[in-house]
Amino acid sequence: WALKRGRAALFAGTGLGKSFMELAWADAVHRETGKDILHLAPLAVTAQMVREAEKFGIAAQQVRSQNECVILDESSILKSYDGHYRTRLIEVCAGIPFRLAATATPAPNDFMELGNHAEFLGVMSYTDMLATFFTHDGSETQKWRLKGHAESEFWKWMASWAVMLRKPSDLGYPNDGY
Repeated sequence: WALKRGRAALFAGTGLGKSFMELAWADAVHRETGKDILHLAPLAVTAQMVREAEKFGIAAQQVRSQNECVILDESSILKSYDGHYRTRLIEVCAGIPFRLAATATPAPNDFMELGNHAEFLGVMSYTDMLATFFTHDGSETQKWRLKGHAESEFWKWMASWAVMLRKPSDLGYPNDGY
């Protein structure tokens, strides 16, 4: 699904194999395009990702930059609307054709974080998302709520570019031992 989209978000709970999903996506994009993949991750996670890649026979190494494909691990860094890293990531990655955002901890009730993911992926800008699906709620500039008639369309739109996995049965596997 994420490969067909080219730019997608994987919100997969802890223990569901999010790292392997990211690595498999990267490996498939690499095989198809012949290009290297930049996998952005917190410094403390990069060595783990390299070890995971080796475990599955996927070539990986720590690098400093690349400009063709990108995976953003721990994409909840996009949470803050006016955050420096959020803005910089969106700007720098805007021209990259293949993008994958992945985190185990998106805030499903934080519509602004979801909007930031959409903007990072090039699906829709944060401000367009607000205008399309939300109405300003009260006198505070940070309060927005889903338009009543747009709620169903909002979640359909979300499902077109993001997937939320909470347990193995969400992928068709038994939950025994999870």
